[in-house]
Order: sequence, then C-alpha cells, then structure tokens
Amino acid sequence: MQVTIIGSGYVGLTTGVALAYLGHQVTLLDKNPAVVSALVKGSCTIYEYGMDELMQSARHNISFTTSFAGIGSSRVILIAVGTPPKSSGDADLGFVENAVAQIAGHLDGTNYPVIVNKSTVPPGTASRVKTLVNNILLGKGIYSGVKVASNPEFLREGTAFLDALYPDRIIIGAEDRSTTEVLIELYNPIIKQSFTAPACLPRPKGYAGPVLFATNPLNAELIKYASNAFLAMKISFINEFAGLAELLNADIVDVAYGMGLDSRIGDKFLRAGVGWGGSCFGKDARAILYTAQKYGYSLPLVQAAIEVNDRQKKLVTSKIRSSLKTIPGSTIGIIGLAFKPGTDDCRETPATDLISELLNMGAFIKVYDPMAMENYQKQNPGLPVEYAADLADLAAGCDALVLLTEWEQFKNADWQSLRQLMKKNVFIDGRNLFDPRVMDELGFVYHGVGRRVRVKGHTAVADSKALS
Repeated sequence: MQVTIIGSGYVGLTTGVALAYLGHQVTLLDKNPAVVSALVKGSCTIYEYGMDELMQSARHNISFTTSFAGIGSSRVILIAVGTPPKSSGDADLGFVENAVAQIAGHLDGTNYPVIVNKSTVPPGTASRVKTLVNNILLGKGIYSGVKVASNPEFLREGTAFLDALYPDRIIIGAEDRSTTEVLIELYNPIIKQSFTAPACLPRPKGYAGPVLFATNPLNAELIKYASNAFLAMKISFINEFAGLAELLNADIVDVAYGMGLDSRIGDKFLRAGVGWGGSCFGKDARAILYTAQKYGYSLPLVQAAIEVNDRQKKLVTSKIRSSLKTIPGSTIGIIGLAFKPGTDDCRETPATDLISELLNMGAFIKVYDPMAMENYQKQNPGLPVEYAADLADLAAGCDALVLLTEWEQFKNADWQSLRQLMKKNVFIDGRNLFDPRVMDELGFVYHGVGRRVRVKGHTAVADSKALS
C-alpha cells in the first residue's frame, strides 16, 4: 500500500520505518529540509532502539521529501505532526491544519486518500479536519470524497518499535466500514503477525497479535486522552503515597510491589520517583482539562495528577538541602537528562526544572547522559552547566549525585570507585534504582523516593527489601 506520513518526529519516523519494514511503500514528508537531508543520507534524526537496523532493512520501501506534490496518489495519509500546548493548555492544531490545507491543495479529485490523524488531537478534530478539507476542495470546484479517520498512537519512547510491531491494541476511529477496512489492510501484517520478526526485536513469547477495536473518530480521540491521563494519575498516585511512606518509615518499593500483585491494579507505572516528564502526559492532561472546561465540566483527578507531579519535581531539591545543608558553592552531578531511558528525548524532563532551581541557589552543575546530552545542549543553549564525558568525569569533585534517568549502564556502574572520586558522599536516587543497603555499605548517604534506610552516622531505622 502507498502511504504518506506527514511529520518525521518520534511518531512519524518510527511509524514510517515500521510500515516500510512490513512491506508498504512509505513516503515520509517533513517541512524541515535538514531533517529530510539527514534521513536521505541514512542518518537517524532520533535515537530509538532498533531504528538503525529496521531502517536499513526497509530502505527499499521508504523515501523522504519536503514536497506535497503527488500526495494524491497515496491510499492513506497519516498526519503525525506536533500538537504543542498553548498557554491555555489547549492543544495547538496549527501544524495539523497546515498539513490538511496542503493535502487538500494538492488533491485534484481523481483520487481520495484516507486522511488519518495519528497525532494526539482534541476530541472532535477528525470532524474539523473533514470540514476543512471539504471547504478547500469545494472552493476549487471539486466534490470531496475524502474520508477522515482517527488512529491514535500508543508508542512508548524507548520501546517504540516493540509497541509498533507488537501492540496491545489498534484503535481505528472511522465513520464507515470502508474506511475501517482500508486501515485494517494497512495493519494486516501486525494483526495477523504474518511478518518475519526482526532479529533485534524478536516476537514476544506467547504474543498472538493485538486486539483490533473499531469505533467512531470521536471515541478514538478520547481513548487516547483517557489512556494518558490514567497513566499519569497512576504515577502520581504512587508518588503521593511515597511521601506518606517516608513519614511512616515505610518503603514505597515494597508497598508498590504488594499493590501490583493485585491483577486489578498490576505493577506497571507504579514506580515512585521524581515525576513523569516527556512530551505526552503533561501536555495531554492539560489539553483534556481545557476541553472539559470548555463544556463547563471539571476533571479533579486529572488536575490532582498534575499538581502531585509538580510537587514531586521539588522533592530532590529538599533532599539535597537537607543533606548538604548549604547548596551555594556545592558541586552537584546530574545523572541522566532524557525523561526516560531508551530515548534521547529531553522534552519536559525533570532535569530541566531541577537544574534551573539549583543554579538559582548558587550550585555548580555537572551533567551526564549516554544518549541525550547533544539533544539537551541544543534545547538549552548557553546553560551554564558542565557536560561530563562519562560517569567518572561527572563524579569527580561532586558533593552530591542525583540520578534522574534509570539507564541500565548506570545500574551496572562501579559505584565504589565512583564514590572515591567525589568530594562528599550524598546520593539522591530519583528513580529508586539501587538497593539502599548496598549504597549505604559503599559509603553513600543515600536517599531514595519514599524510602527510609539505615544511614551510617544516623539513627537506624527499619531495613527494607529493594526491588530494582
């Protein structure tokens, strides 16, 4: 099937490479010539596990362009552009509407591709897009036969190709059966799992394919927002209890494990830490709050999830202050800049607020991330921090280290040697990656999130099992 994808960011590029690997003829269209030039040369513009291997395998099925010319020959057009937040919290549909206008402007009435919103868009956007296309075509004297569908993405950065090839569900929001059938054909290799699994991304044991759910566009759009809002609430819930666990000398890791054994709750998204980040949860939670407000309705649980997350971001600073007493003049090392492991995405990363706050308090900041430093430096030009070459370079001379991204290489590092390079020995584990007792034995003054541990030189409290 001939497919055009508008937007070559995380969603567009991952989706395009996956569809090309499955055998579709994919054109990736992006307005940024630099991005297109890099992709034409075979250079990946984002980091995602499996990207290099799959792009190489799918190279003969994928092309890149900045032009909308010939887009009418596509059978399906996926819109995967950004929907950044406005100051009000509402999603800015400017990129979506510009893409739609360009599509309609290049249709001549001889062929009508199915236009699909892959971007996360407010409920009702599919209807709005259809009206916009119709108005443009009617203005050209062309009768519109365009179909518009909603097909929200559920890709997690860091595991995006696993999610693309082996999803839990595929949601198709369409107004008629014929449109649904086109999208079923598009995803048929995934639905039937008829493709050869790539060596770098083997098919999960026991995986039999996704659940296909066909509904209308409005429901599909709301499913996406409800899903992200619920996951954000789940993280904020365990973070809220983490604060109580600290006051009670309990361990939130054990508490979360015990909760997760209940099949109604499950263990996913129950890891306490410094809060959620990235380009989805915060943006989407605020956007659905704005949508509800337009209808005179409130979503207090969603609002509370945001407030708890904002509070959680300030947690690290208070832990540093209580450990170092004096922050001005201290050197603090930030371990991890990406908002989560497996990606170089630094959008809404907890590191940004923490670094800004510590700089304002007079601290000297060193940072290290195995994948995201170049991205972070581009997004924060002129930020007065030192970019370390590796963990040893980061630890040297630091009064405190703060772990914000749980990369596997951090877990396996030689922390005994790294401790010897530090000036003082404070370690703030913002992701509860380590066993508190082990870090204590290595000589760190260790602080997790929602945990109380025995610290040398301090009053002993109950030990607890650590589940990394």
